[in-house]
Amino acid sequence: MRSMNLVDSWFQTCSMFNQPNRYGSFISLIYSPMKSRPNCPNYPFTLRQNRPFSSFSVSAIITKDETITEGESPKEETQFNFKAYMVQKANSVNKALDEAVSVRDPPQIYEAMRYSLLAGGKRVRPVLCIAACELVGGDESDAMPAACAVEMIHTMSLIHDDLPCMDNDDFRRGRPTNHKVFGEDVAVLAGDSLLAFAFEYIATTTIGISPVRIVAAIGELAKSIGAEGLVAGQVVDIASTGQSNVGLEQLEFIHLHKTAALLEASVVLGAILGGGNDEEVEKLRKFARCIGLLFQVVDDILDVTKSSEELGKTAGKDLVADKITYPKLLGLDKSREFAEKLNKEAKDQLSGFDSDKAAPLVALANYIAYRQN
Repeated sequence: MRSMNLVDSWFQTCSMFNQPNRYGSFISLIYSPMKSRPNCPNYPFTLRQNRPFSSFSVSAIITKDETITEGESPKEETQFNFKAYMVQKANSVNKALDEAVSVRDPPQIYEAMRYSLLAGGKRVRPVLCIAACELVGGDESDAMPAACAVEMIHTMSLIHDDLPCMDNDDFRRGRPTNHKVFGEDVAVLAGDSLLAFAFEYIATTTIGISPVRIVAAIGELAKSIGAEGLVAGQVVDIASTGQSNVGLEQLEFIHLHKTAALLEASVVLGAILGGGNDEEVEKLRKFARCIGLLFQVVDDILDVTKSSEELGKTAGKDLVADKITYPKLLGLDKSREFAEKLNKEAKDQLSGFDSDKAAPLVALANYIAYRQN
């Protein structure tokens, strides 16, 4: 099986990932030096990496004795009011989404789109996009179209993931899944419509940003969700279900693509549209990849430690479906250690930025690490 490296920048490759490699460890999978492309002289960044991304691997982590306690709160690193920030940003995102997807003819498809898109949720991805934009000097308005586009695509992935042919889930965010309300046919089309509209929205409503940056952002987003990104992870996940020979490297491949790729795109889009330079974009890319994998590790832990009521979705479904997870491979304690290491590695990437401006991203990393649903 072939995989493609997520580190390569769209700016430099001018295409989807194009360097095949075998499943690798966390370090090898997320880092590969980029080759210059002489046919891409006009893009504003080179986004080269000259050193390995991570200072640790899973095999190193599982030999450590450090553990974290479930529900343990991280030490306060700043006086930043995370709750107020999330409420304010989520309200802004919800308002923009509500205005972007209004009910038109034919009403059934728009109602289905809005049912899942406006069902609440943490809005982690759009807030990450906005926070990254503001960190490099941009404004919320610069990133809002991209933030909404990311949430539309995330919602599409949830609608499709819940279908009987995929994970076959009956509940999402505490209420019946889209296909349970509108039928499988309309649910598929609602997801398709959100995917298409996401690109239309970012292309037509991003104002005051260089066209080159807008195109680069669109390319980055497309790369993250196609056959080299989210879809790749989903396909390998499906193929791995019920298999007894799935190891850590393949599990990392699944989650770096299925979950981390869109989280990475959220942050990178914000950095691009906010005017970030080459070095800033790459630091934030590394940060995002860490929290993307962190998100999935924590998700795996919660799936076996929380109830359906606490999660707002079906608990224990991975166990029932015989899917490979971090707790299944590492055990709960080592999975928690891995999550702690990923959180630290992510926050290390923010050390060169203004601490006040970086506070939202630091807090978001802690939130992802210590969330309870």
